[in-house]
Amino acid sequence: MDRVQKKEMVTFLKGVFSDAASVIVVRNAGLDVSEMTSLRTQMREAGASLKVAKNRLARLALEGTEIESIGGYLKGPAVLGYSDDPVAAAKVLVKFAKKNDKIEVLGGAMGSLMLDLNAVKALAELPSLDELRGKLVGLLQAPAGNLVSITQAPGGQLARVFGAYGSQGDAA
Repeated sequence: MDRVQKKEMVTFLKGVFSDAASVIVVRNAGLDVSEMTSLRTQMREAGASLKVAKNRLARLALEGTEIESIGGYLKGPAVLGYSDDPVAAAKVLVKFAKKNDKIEVLGGAMGSLMLDLNAVKALAELPSLDELRGKLVGLLQAPAGNLVSITQAPGGQLARVFGAYGSQGDAA
């Protein structure tokens, strides 16, 4: 990697650290190419990204950001997971780490909030942004459905009463 590529990498990482809703740092303890490809695919499907970067360059990119303290996690073969949805990257990485012992979640950051391993696991258990939106839409639609059933109930009751009178007249 020449000097120009290193500058481009630092600029790219600085943008990631300032724009991403969450950044999760994991230790890669020997993932092979197929496992790494599988992890990248899962991250992409969840709306998150994965970046392998040199620790020194990542620390340079962290300088002056509000999440500068995650630089302490950048020791050994570290991989950065990030996303615009605060939960997406944590969800995929924690799930993958449970199934594969070659990857270890170290910590991360969400906005200016620093996350240790337990906080990342707790973040992974939260519903995603899309799930929350779905629940909100369901809550908003429920009163409208109840209103429709309430307004239709008196008409249905009248129809049943008229039907009962009609059947009494036929019986006589």
